[in-house]
Amino acid sequence: MLLDIVMVAAGLAILVFSGDALVKGAVNLALRLGIPALVVGLTVVAFGTSAPELIVSVKAAIEGQAGIALGNVVGSNIVNVLLILGLPVLFTTIHSAAIDTRRSFAVMIGASALFIALCFTGPLSWWHGLVLLAGLALMIGDNLRIARAHRAAAEPDLEGVQPGMGLGKQILFIVLGIIGLGIGADLLVDGAVNIARVLGISETVIIAAVRRQADVALGNVIGSNTFNLLAIIGAAALFGDMEVPAQLLTFDLWVMLVVSLLLVPFVFFRRDMGRAVGVVFVAIYAAYAVALVA
Repeated sequence: MLLDIVMVAAGLAILVFSGDALVKGAVNLALRLGIPALVVGLTVVAFGTSAPELIVSVKAAIEGQAGIALGNVVGSNIVNVLLILGLPVLFTTIHSAAIDTRRSFAVMIGASALFIALCFTGPLSWWHGLVLLAGLALMIGDNLRIARAHRAAAEPDLEGVQPGMGLGKQILFIVLGIIGLGIGADLLVDGAVNIARVLGISETVIIAAVRRQADVALGNVIGSNTFNLLAIIGAAALFGDMEVPAQLLTFDLWVMLVVSLLLVPFVFFRRDMGRAVGVVFVAIYAAYAVALVA
Protein backbone atom coordinates (compact mmCIF):
# COMPACT_ATOMS: atom_id res chain seq x y z
CA MET A 1 0.00 0.00 0.00
CA LEU A 2 2.84 2.44 0.85
CA LEU A 3 4.50 1.84 -2.52
CA ASP A 4 1.17 2.45 -4.26
CA ILE A 5 0.73 5.75 -2.41
CA VAL A 6 4.25 6.79 -3.46
CA MET A 7 3.39 5.87 -7.07
CA VAL A 8 0.23 7.98 -6.94
CA ALA A 9 2.09 10.94 -5.45
CA ALA A 10 4.90 10.64 -8.00
CA GLY A 11 2.39 10.31 -10.82
CA LEU A 12 0.53 13.44 -9.71
CA ALA A 13 3.78 15.41 -9.44
CA ILE A 14 4.89 14.34 -12.92
CA LEU A 15 1.44 15.14 -14.32
CA VAL A 16 1.46 18.65 -12.84
CA PHE A 17 4.94 19.51 -14.14
CA SER A 18 4.25 17.87 -17.51
CA GLY A 19 0.93 19.69 -17.89
CA ASP A 20 2.65 22.96 -17.05
CA ALA A 21 5.36 22.33 -19.67
CA LEU A 22 2.83 21.28 -22.31
CA VAL A 23 0.60 24.33 -21.87
CA LYS A 24 3.55 26.75 -21.62
CA GLY A 25 4.99 25.42 -24.87
CA ALA A 26 1.61 25.34 -26.61
CA VAL A 27 0.61 28.88 -25.62
CA ASN A 28 3.94 30.35 -26.72
CA LEU A 29 3.82 28.40 -29.98
CA ALA A 30 0.29 29.71 -30.59
CA LEU A 31 1.50 33.29 -30.10
CA ARG A 32 4.42 32.73 -32.47
CA LEU A 33 2.21 31.18 -35.19
CA GLY A 34 -0.62 33.68 -34.76
CA ILE A 35 -3.12 31.02 -33.71
CA PRO A 36 -5.70 31.73 -30.95
CA ALA A 37 -4.73 30.13 -27.64
CA LEU A 38 -8.30 28.77 -27.46
CA VAL A 39 -7.74 26.75 -30.64
CA VAL A 40 -4.51 25.38 -29.18
CA GLY A 41 -6.41 24.43 -26.02
CA LEU A 42 -9.04 22.66 -28.10
CA THR A 43 -6.49 20.69 -30.11
CA VAL A 44 -2.83 20.35 -29.07
CA VAL A 45 -3.32 20.65 -25.32
CA ALA A 46 -6.60 18.71 -25.28
CA PHE A 47 -5.14 15.89 -27.35
CA GLY A 48 -1.94 15.83 -25.31
CA THR A 49 -3.70 15.67 -21.96
CA SER A 50 -6.04 12.97 -23.29
CA ALA A 51 -3.15 10.77 -24.43
CA PRO A 52 -3.12 8.75 -21.14
CA GLU A 53 -6.82 7.93 -21.54
CA LEU A 54 -6.19 6.82 -25.12
CA ILE A 55 -3.50 4.39 -23.99
CA VAL A 56 -5.62 3.05 -21.12
CA SER A 57 -8.81 2.60 -23.16
CA VAL A 58 -7.17 0.97 -26.19
CA LYS A 59 -5.23 -1.41 -23.93
CA ALA A 60 -8.43 -2.25 -22.03
CA ALA A 61 -10.35 -2.86 -25.27
CA ILE A 62 -7.64 -5.20 -26.57
CA GLU A 63 -7.77 -7.13 -23.28
CA GLY A 64 -11.56 -7.34 -23.39
CA GLN A 65 -12.10 -5.01 -20.39
CA ALA A 66 -14.86 -2.83 -21.83
CA GLY A 67 -15.88 -1.49 -18.43
CA ILE A 68 -12.46 0.07 -17.89
CA ALA A 69 -12.23 1.40 -21.47
CA LEU A 70 -15.61 3.12 -21.30
CA GLY A 71 -15.54 4.07 -17.63
CA ASN A 72 -12.13 5.66 -18.18
CA VAL A 73 -13.58 8.13 -20.68
CA VAL A 74 -16.87 8.83 -18.90
CA GLY A 75 -15.12 9.29 -15.56
CA SER A 76 -12.49 11.53 -17.15
CA ASN A 77 -15.12 13.82 -18.68
CA ILE A 78 -16.85 14.18 -15.32
CA VAL A 79 -13.56 14.90 -13.55
CA ASN A 80 -12.51 17.42 -16.21
CA VAL A 81 -15.51 19.65 -15.56
CA LEU A 82 -15.97 19.23 -11.82
CA LEU A 83 -12.35 19.09 -10.65
CA ILE A 84 -10.07 20.35 -13.42
CA LEU A 85 -12.17 23.53 -13.57
CA GLY A 86 -13.60 23.35 -10.05
CA LEU A 87 -10.35 23.17 -8.08
CA PRO A 88 -8.48 26.08 -9.75
CA VAL A 89 -11.41 28.49 -9.38
CA LEU A 90 -11.32 27.96 -5.62
CA PHE A 91 -8.21 30.15 -5.76
CA THR A 92 -8.57 32.23 -8.92
CA THR A 93 -11.36 33.44 -11.20
CA ILE A 94 -11.80 32.33 -14.80
CA HIS A 95 -13.22 35.29 -16.72
CA SER A 96 -15.45 33.57 -19.24
CA ALA A 97 -16.41 36.86 -20.89
CA ALA A 98 -12.91 37.09 -22.37
CA ILE A 99 -13.33 33.99 -24.53
CA ASP A 100 -15.91 32.51 -26.88
CA THR A 101 -16.28 28.75 -26.55
CA ARG A 102 -19.89 28.49 -27.71
CA ARG A 103 -19.09 26.69 -30.96
CA SER A 104 -16.71 24.17 -29.39
CA PHE A 105 -19.09 23.61 -26.46
CA ALA A 106 -21.94 22.82 -28.86
CA VAL A 107 -19.65 20.28 -30.55
CA MET A 108 -18.88 18.72 -27.16
CA ILE A 109 -22.58 18.39 -26.29
CA GLY A 110 -23.24 16.95 -29.74
CA ALA A 111 -20.43 14.41 -29.27
CA SER A 112 -21.86 13.50 -25.85
CA ALA A 113 -25.33 12.95 -27.29
CA LEU A 114 -23.91 10.87 -30.17
CA PHE A 115 -21.85 8.75 -27.80
CA ILE A 116 -24.83 8.10 -25.50
CA ALA A 117 -27.05 7.16 -28.44
CA LEU A 118 -24.42 4.74 -29.78
CA CYS A 119 -24.04 3.15 -26.34
CA PHE A 120 -27.71 2.19 -26.42
CA THR A 121 -27.11 0.38 -29.72
CA GLY A 122 -24.15 -1.51 -28.22
CA PRO A 123 -22.04 -3.48 -27.88
CA LEU A 124 -19.78 -0.87 -29.47
CA SER A 125 -17.98 -2.31 -32.48
CA TRP A 126 -15.86 -1.17 -35.42
CA TRP A 127 -18.67 0.73 -37.16
CA HIS A 128 -19.41 2.70 -34.00
CA GLY A 129 -15.72 3.57 -33.92
CA LEU A 130 -15.78 4.80 -37.50
CA VAL A 131 -18.78 7.04 -36.79
CA LEU A 132 -17.01 8.61 -33.81
CA LEU A 133 -13.74 9.04 -35.72
CA ALA A 134 -15.61 10.73 -38.56
CA GLY A 135 -16.95 13.22 -36.03
CA LEU A 136 -13.38 13.79 -34.83
CA ALA A 137 -12.22 14.50 -38.38
CA LEU A 138 -14.95 17.12 -38.79
CA MET A 139 -13.98 18.78 -35.50
CA ILE A 140 -10.28 18.94 -36.42
CA GLY A 141 -11.10 20.31 -39.86
CA ASP A 142 -13.25 23.06 -38.34
CA ASN A 143 -10.49 24.07 -35.91
CA LEU A 144 -7.91 24.12 -38.70
CA ARG A 145 -10.18 26.43 -40.70
CA ILE A 146 -10.51 28.79 -37.72
CA ALA A 147 -6.75 28.76 -37.15
CA ARG A 148 -6.02 29.58 -40.80
CA ALA A 149 -8.55 32.42 -40.81
CA HIS A 150 -7.11 33.92 -37.62
CA ARG A 151 -3.55 33.64 -38.86
CA ALA A 152 -4.44 35.32 -42.15
CA ALA A 153 -6.16 38.19 -40.35
CA ALA A 154 -3.49 38.94 -37.71
CA GLU A 155 0.25 39.11 -37.44
CA PRO A 156 1.92 36.75 -34.94
CA ASP A 157 2.19 38.35 -31.48
CA LEU A 158 5.89 37.72 -30.90
CA GLU A 159 5.92 40.30 -28.11
CA GLY A 160 3.77 38.00 -26.02
CA VAL A 161 6.20 35.10 -26.29
CA GLN A 162 8.12 34.48 -23.07
CA PRO A 163 11.79 35.51 -23.20
CA GLY A 164 14.05 32.61 -24.07
CA MET A 165 11.16 30.57 -25.51
CA GLY A 166 12.37 30.03 -29.04
CA LEU A 167 10.63 27.71 -31.50
CA GLY A 168 12.87 24.74 -30.60
CA LYS A 169 12.24 25.17 -26.89
CA GLN A 170 8.49 25.50 -27.44
CA ILE A 171 8.36 22.23 -29.36
CA LEU A 172 10.60 20.57 -26.75
CA PHE A 173 8.23 21.66 -23.96
CA ILE A 174 5.25 20.24 -25.86
CA VAL A 175 6.96 16.91 -26.59
CA LEU A 176 8.31 16.49 -23.04
CA GLY A 177 4.93 17.49 -21.63
CA ILE A 178 3.09 14.82 -23.62
CA ILE A 179 5.71 12.15 -22.74
CA GLY A 180 5.59 13.15 -19.07
CA LEU A 181 1.80 12.94 -19.05
CA GLY A 182 2.02 9.37 -20.29
CA ILE A 183 4.57 8.37 -17.63
CA GLY A 184 2.75 10.20 -14.86
CA ALA A 185 -0.60 8.75 -15.85
CA ASP A 186 0.86 5.24 -15.90
CA LEU A 187 2.23 5.62 -12.36
CA LEU A 188 -0.96 7.24 -11.12
CA VAL A 189 -3.27 4.64 -12.68
CA ASP A 190 -1.23 1.65 -11.49
CA GLY A 191 -1.02 3.00 -7.94
CA ALA A 192 -4.65 4.10 -7.80
CA VAL A 193 -5.94 0.79 -9.20
CA ASN A 194 -3.91 -1.20 -6.66
CA ILE A 195 -5.21 0.97 -3.81
CA ALA A 196 -8.77 0.67 -5.13
CA ARG A 197 -8.49 -3.11 -5.21
CA VAL A 198 -7.21 -3.23 -1.64
CA LEU A 199 -10.07 -1.00 -0.46
CA GLY A 200 -12.66 -2.75 -2.62
CA ILE A 201 -13.48 0.39 -4.60
CA SER A 202 -14.26 0.55 -8.34
CA GLU A 203 -11.32 1.57 -10.53
CA THR A 204 -11.32 5.26 -11.51
CA VAL A 205 -8.85 7.18 -13.64
CA ILE A 206 -7.89 10.70 -12.52
CA ILE A 207 -6.82 13.31 -15.09
CA ALA A 208 -4.12 15.93 -14.62
CA ALA A 209 -4.78 19.63 -14.11
CA VAL A 210 -2.96 22.06 -16.35
CA ARG A 211 -1.60 25.58 -16.05
CA ARG A 212 -4.25 28.15 -15.06
CA GLN A 213 -4.76 30.20 -18.22
CA ALA A 214 -8.47 30.89 -18.75
CA ASP A 215 -8.79 30.40 -22.50
CA VAL A 216 -6.52 27.35 -22.47
CA ALA A 217 -8.08 25.84 -19.31
CA LEU A 218 -11.70 26.07 -20.48
CA GLY A 219 -10.80 25.24 -24.07
CA ASN A 220 -8.73 22.29 -22.87
CA VAL A 221 -11.62 20.82 -20.87
CA ILE A 222 -14.07 21.21 -23.75
CA GLY A 223 -11.57 19.91 -26.30
CA SER A 224 -10.39 17.08 -24.07
CA ASN A 225 -13.94 15.89 -23.38
CA THR A 226 -14.77 15.96 -27.09
CA PHE A 227 -11.53 14.15 -27.95
CA ASN A 228 -12.20 11.53 -25.26
CA LEU A 229 -15.56 10.64 -26.76
CA LEU A 230 -14.73 10.79 -30.46
CA ALA A 231 -11.09 9.72 -30.65
CA ILE A 232 -10.50 7.46 -27.66
CA ILE A 233 -13.72 5.46 -27.86
CA GLY A 234 -13.55 5.62 -31.65
CA ALA A 235 -10.06 4.10 -31.64
CA ALA A 236 -10.77 1.60 -28.86
CA ALA A 237 -13.86 0.27 -30.68
CA LEU A 238 -11.67 -0.70 -33.63
CA PHE A 239 -9.75 -3.16 -31.45
CA GLY A 240 -12.69 -5.23 -30.26
CA ASP A 241 -16.39 -5.16 -29.39
CA MET A 242 -17.15 -3.41 -26.11
CA GLU A 243 -20.24 -4.37 -24.11
CA VAL A 244 -21.62 -1.27 -22.36
CA PRO A 245 -22.07 -1.92 -18.60
CA ALA A 246 -25.61 -1.43 -17.29
CA GLN A 247 -24.40 1.12 -14.71
CA LEU A 248 -23.11 3.38 -17.48
CA LEU A 249 -26.44 3.22 -19.31
CA THR A 250 -28.56 3.96 -16.25
CA PHE A 251 -26.34 6.35 -14.28
CA ASP A 252 -22.84 7.46 -15.35
CA LEU A 253 -23.67 8.54 -18.92
CA TRP A 254 -26.42 10.81 -17.65
CA VAL A 255 -24.20 12.24 -14.92
CA MET A 256 -21.64 13.05 -17.61
CA LEU A 257 -24.26 14.83 -19.74
CA VAL A 258 -25.72 16.83 -16.83
CA VAL A 259 -22.25 17.82 -15.62
CA SER A 260 -21.36 18.99 -19.14
CA LEU A 261 -24.51 21.14 -19.23
CA LEU A 262 -23.40 22.86 -16.01
CA LEU A 263 -21.05 24.89 -18.22
CA VAL A 264 -23.95 26.55 -20.11
CA PRO A 265 -24.04 29.73 -17.93
CA PHE A 266 -20.30 30.25 -18.39
CA VAL A 267 -20.20 29.49 -22.10
CA PHE A 268 -23.37 31.19 -23.36
CA PHE A 269 -23.95 33.88 -20.72
CA ARG A 270 -20.22 34.55 -20.13
CA ARG A 271 -20.50 34.43 -16.34
CA ASP A 272 -17.22 34.35 -14.41
CA MET A 273 -16.22 31.13 -12.66
CA GLY A 274 -15.24 32.03 -9.10
CA ARG A 275 -14.90 30.43 -5.69
CA ALA A 276 -18.62 29.72 -5.24
CA VAL A 277 -18.65 27.80 -8.53
CA GLY A 278 -15.60 25.84 -7.42
CA VAL A 279 -17.23 24.87 -4.14
CA VAL A 280 -20.38 23.67 -5.93
CA PHE A 281 -18.43 21.71 -8.56
CA VAL A 282 -16.19 19.99 -6.00
CA ALA A 283 -19.21 19.21 -3.79
CA ILE A 284 -21.03 17.62 -6.75
CA TYR A 285 -17.99 15.49 -7.52
CA ALA A 286 -17.74 14.41 -3.88
CA ALA A 287 -21.40 13.36 -3.96
CA TYR A 288 -20.81 11.44 -7.20
CA ALA A 289 -17.77 9.68 -5.75
CA VAL A 290 -19.75 8.70 -2.64
CA ALA A 291 -22.53 7.33 -4.85
CA LEU A 292 -20.01 5.21 -6.78
CA VAL A 293 -18.49 3.79 -3.61
CA ALA A 294 -21.95 3.09 -2.16
